[in-house]
Amino acid sequence: MAQAAFDRLPDAFRALCADVIFNVSEFPEDDVCKELEAESPFDILGLFTGIGLPQQGYAPQTGQMPNTIHLYRRPILDYWAEHDETLGHIVTHVLIHEIGHHFGFSDEDMEGIEAQVEAETER
Repeated sequence: MAQAAFDRLPDAFRALCADVIFNVSEFPEDDVCKELEAESPFDILGLFTGIGLPQQGYAPQTGQMPNTIHLYRRPILDYWAEHDETLGHIVTHVLIHEIGHHFGFSDEDMEGIEAQVEAETER
């Protein structure tokens, strides 16, 4: 499902993700939950780890781990069970959100973009 969501993204968008590793896990690791101060592992649907494109130099630093997008299957399924959105919509939303971090967007940037899109959709 994550692969299908990624495949539906525009080509130019996907091209900028060529070196990103995509990982689907059951839950976030305990250290991730602790670092993000999550009350529960169900609070984290996805995570970007690495250095966003704008912060990278022209060449990767020696020893730098690749940018990785983590999708957490069980929290996503739990969220789906509690909301009126389709599972595909939720997976796509989480995937795009984490790719946004790869592009260097903050959570606030992405919330603003989503609000703008929703406002335009309502017109």
